[in-house]
Amino acid sequence: MDTYLEKGSSYGEILEGIKSCDPDGAVCCTDEPVFNLAKVVLVKEKLVGITLQLVDEQGYATRQVTSKKPSDDQPSDSHLSTRQTAVIRALEKVLQHCKKEGIKLIGYSDELVAMPVVVSSDDVSPAVALDIDTHGVYFGADSVINNNDNI
Repeated sequence: MDTYLEKGSSYGEILEGIKSCDPDGAVCCTDEPVFNLAKVVLVKEKLVGITLQLVDEQGYATRQVTSKKPSDDQPSDSHLSTRQTAVIRALEKVLQHCKKEGIKLIGYSDELVAMPVVVSSDDVSPAVALDIDTHGVYFGADSVINNNDNI
């Protein structure tokens, strides 16, 4: 569950909001000065694993930061850059929102589709499945194993 900070929140109110946030949620605000002060709170209080979002009037995140320890940047054997890792974390957040909204993602060979969780596996059809535009970054495991030229 996300925690929302009021416009004009003080340092103490922000700290209280962060500490009361659900571990799977985010701390959200609609006010840029509050967002900036919340980033300061995260650093000064050394709070790790907190996602802070600046959201617009419709509730969409326009800016997001997640606090972490400096040593948590990435494993030494990772081939992803820090920026690529941040993109993966953002994708994970989107997938978490899908779960909250009752959407499941299903891979069909080299296609990815979304459908409501209330649809049983026996009822999967193009009528209930929405194709996801993966922009060419999603590949089914069979195509990756059988043909490395696609990647």
